[in-house]
Amino acid sequence: MAALGGKLTKKLVENLGPGRHGDGSGLYLVVDPSGARRWIVRVTVKGQKNAKGAPLRTDFGLGGADVVTLPQARERALEYRRMAKSGLNPRYNAKREIPTFEELSRQVHIDRLPTWKNPKHGQQWLNTLRDYAFPKIGRMPVDAIGQPEVLMCLSPIWTEKHETARRLAQRIKAVLDVARASGFKEGENPVTALRELEALPKVKAKVQHHDAMPWQDVPAFYAELEGRSATAAKALQFTILTACRTSEVLDMTWDELDLEQKLWVIPAERMKCGVQHRVPLTDEMLRILKPMKALASAYVFEGQKRHRPLSNMSMLMLLRRMGRAEFTVHGFRSTFRDWASEVAGAPREVAEAALAHQFGSQVERAYARSDLLEQRKSLLDKWCFSLTQGCEE
Repeated sequence: MAALGGKLTKKLVENLGPGRHGDGSGLYLVVDPSGARRWIVRVTVKGQKNAKGAPLRTDFGLGGADVVTLPQARERALEYRRMAKSGLNPRYNAKREIPTFEELSRQVHIDRLPTWKNPKHGQQWLNTLRDYAFPKIGRMPVDAIGQPEVLMCLSPIWTEKHETARRLAQRIKAVLDVARASGFKEGENPVTALRELEALPKVKAKVQHHDAMPWQDVPAFYAELEGRSATAAKALQFTILTACRTSEVLDMTWDELDLEQKLWVIPAERMKCGVQHRVPLTDEMLRILKPMKALASAYVFEGQKRHRPLSNMSMLMLLRRMGRAEFTVHGFRSTFRDWASEVAGAPREVAEAALAHQFGSQVERAYARSDLLEQRKSLLDKWCFSLTQGCEE
């Protein structure tokens, strides 16, 4: 058999572009367009034929190049070639190695990349495991990981960093579910077992409140904004009027708006809950929007760069310049919610729908066919009127 050497080098493995790159003796590095790298070996099984009567030639995956090194890939390829040369089909005769937790985690990460909204989310998924699981159980075979090993990862951060720990548990569970489905591990998932046993203490989630301006003070502040001509001031006015999130306003494009029908339709992919949201446009909102048309930009609130939106810090920095550093832009959503309850007496479902919040149980939401557009329009009309009273002098 050939010696453990070939055309590829460690540097080439790390830097070669998309395609199939041969190392020699049937070993290939496959680089996907996404940048994912994996090893395969092509062998011809002695004395065996395929369905067409030709020699049986077949490919076998050897793992991702981020967890299987070049020397390891060559060793595994050599083992497969030896079996094939002796007439044994590696598919049925190769010794199945149990992957380590880190190896399988990285493979699951690669497999799930297309399912995440953006690469950042996928990297966050892996980073959580890298920081809190790999140092403790990364080198362990997945079939050796049980409840004590999972507890070893979760316990140190369960109370201090509970949200991180909760996500870590979900990600460990996902990897071990794949291990069970792949035949690498038997029995119940230890994360599931720990939850059922309530082995970890209950942690009451701390609700984070965004510093909100009292609704009684907003009309005067809105009047101050009216005296400013900067795009950030107009964007903040529109954000306050609509009670929408910062990103929803700043990333708004003209094709989302129907000025004739007085409607703004935010597509699902731009919403936090992943559900399309319709915003009724009041006369005051339209007054803010129409002068923006003259900019002829793809975005309604254009930033310093042509056809690019304002920075997501622009409105916060404006608050600071106006001496309102104690408040946040997001806090105006809380201001609106307080006003809707205390002043407008709006039904809970209408106020929550105006904020694009999900409310009620899953059953309630299943029967809630309407997005309460007309009721929300009436509520926003009242809200706009209450704000502009401070500008009518």
